[in-house]
Amino acid sequence: MEIKRYNIVRDTCWKCLIECNVHILPTPLGEICTHYGIGIVNNSDVNLLDKDESGRIVCVNNAIRIIVNDKHPIQRRRYTIAHELGHYLLGHLGTDVSQLNRRHHDIKPDEEVEADMFAARLLAPACVLWALDLHTADEIAELCNMSAQAAGYRAERMRKLYQKNNFLKSPLERKVCEQFKPFIKENTRH
Repeated sequence: MEIKRYNIVRDTCWKCLIECNVHILPTPLGEICTHYGIGIVNNSDVNLLDKDESGRIVCVNNAIRIIVNDKHPIQRRRYTIAHELGHYLLGHLGTDVSQLNRRHHDIKPDEEVEADMFAARLLAPACVLWALDLHTADEIAELCNMSAQAAGYRAERMRKLYQKNNFLKSPLERKVCEQFKPFIKENTRH
């Protein structure tokens, strides 16, 4: 992915955390969705998802909803909600809410990668993991209520960030870290 798109995804995530005043982990996805006027609906209530789908963002009667496969484990559902939020906030779905009803296969592969990056950063902000000195997938999965697989990817990215000591370089990231200060203080290992 080109650095410009990477920076847009990263900055959009930080702006979301700031706008929604997120200051604890696991990330309160319901509060974020409420802030943006997005409802979360279990697929068992509406039966809109294809058999292999984890989730989808749709517009029904001018109301934006994330449909989530409630047969999946909570960690996967959380990732799906964050992923769909990523599509929405990154502008993948256009400005016309009627476009929200496009099918999963209509979304471009690079948009899927960006939504995955957004989800990982929303659920496990690097500056918070760094401030808590977390390194392993198990630590990240437990704190962030993420699947072992998603936490493993995040742990690998964190390893690279730790190597470069690449934290708090952006004013946005510093603001996110400041927002989390009480949580970090409460959860720091002594």
